[in-house]
Amino acid sequence: MLINENQRRRSPLARAAITIALLLPAIRLVTGPASLGSFAGAAVASGEGAQAAGATNNAPTVAGKTAPAIKTPWGEPDLQGIWTRDVDIPLQRPTKYGDREFLTDAERAELDRRIADIVSRDSTDTRRVRGTERDVNAEFVQAPFTMHLPVGKRTSLIIDPQNGRIPPLTPEAQKARAVLRQFQLALLQPTSACKEQLPGCAGGKYGPVSPRRNETPGMYLTASINRADGPEDRSLAERCFGGTLPDFGSWVGGFSRIVQAHAEVSIFYDIGSGLGRYRQIPITTAPHLRGNVRQWWGDSRGRWEGNTLVVDVTNFSPKSDFQGAHENLHLVERWTRLDADTIEYVVTIDDPTTWTKPWTVKQELKKQSDAANRIYYEPRCHEGNFGLPALLRGARVAERAFSEGRGPDPATLCIVINGCGGFVRGGFADEGRDADPFADPVR
Repeated sequence: MLINENQRRRSPLARAAITIALLLPAIRLVTGPASLGSFAGAAVASGEGAQAAGATNNAPTVAGKTAPAIKTPWGEPDLQGIWTRDVDIPLQRPTKYGDREFLTDAERAELDRRIADIVSRDSTDTRRVRGTERDVNAEFVQAPFTMHLPVGKRTSLIIDPQNGRIPPLTPEAQKARAVLRQFQLALLQPTSACKEQLPGCAGGKYGPVSPRRNETPGMYLTASINRADGPEDRSLAERCFGGTLPDFGSWVGGFSRIVQAHAEVSIFYDIGSGLGRYRQIPITTAPHLRGNVRQWWGDSRGRWEGNTLVVDVTNFSPKSDFQGAHENLHLVERWTRLDADTIEYVVTIDDPTTWTKPWTVKQELKKQSDAANRIYYEPRCHEGNFGLPALLRGARVAERAFSEGRGPDPATLCIVINGCGGFVRGGFADEGRDADPFADPVR
């Protein structure tokens, strides 16, 4: 996990908590497009484009302008370093902002205040119902597990279409999502999530254990269902497959470490809570892999257009998942170093079987201190590797207790993180005044 000066000032307990945070941000029900979580903290300088802690800006300037692009010893534009965002901007624009691209300074200050207030008191007794499933479903303080950043100026990372929203799903994708959602709701219907009409059960109703309880799903699951017969019932994040491409970071952190060699770019993505992955981008005119060769994060082919690294990505696995897109996902990325401390990342996202039109995201990344982050971070996910077997073991113990008359029917217990209530969504409630102010209502 990235180290900056703000994290150095945290207590040892808070730093320890961050390192063991579970893979919550990607464990969700399919209730709609996911959005990047938003957090604020007074400890970080406000403003999109503000210099990140530990960053340096030693590039010479000419007449107030940055000098020509930094180059590697072999003459290519130099993108190397550790890069992360310094503000929080939601992936897609909340509907209440319409076509507005920017927030006012007053709006940003108020959002910072509201978010900081919600996160700082998410474990108070006034918001807990002791002895309930919601009480143990992350109704505890989330602050040590989250990355607190001020709200950025823009209302969305999406710059095209102009409304800042993910385009509508195709009829085919809508049908596939509805089929999965109905299966999820069938397994949730005997739980407290539906009995209490929580947002996790939106579209469903409370009832007895469904006959679909033992049904094999008709698709490869990337999100959790309310069952733990095997690892296939759990989300990709619980199985340590939580990283996606493109990656815009999340409320548990995330950064990109870029290293270059001649005709090669390597990126290590730290996704938070011990989960990371490497990506190789050859600079080549060679064609993509054959269509029958599929990879979890696709097949990348890079080229230089002036000072911009352009990367074409295809050949995704049908088991990979980005906002509901799978093997037909196609990305065109553009990485441009604007100055010594800033990289502009622009990606156009297309899948004609998922969305009605392509869409484009733009994000600025700030350079972090190489000295403070000099330790090698191994891409392992011990939390999921140990947590998942424990979860499956717990399910077997609950089944045995029920068969012996010593416990409730496991089918009536809600075990879907982000679907059973509580403050698991980065310290935000599912709904009400303590919900994420950037999130559109689920209902």
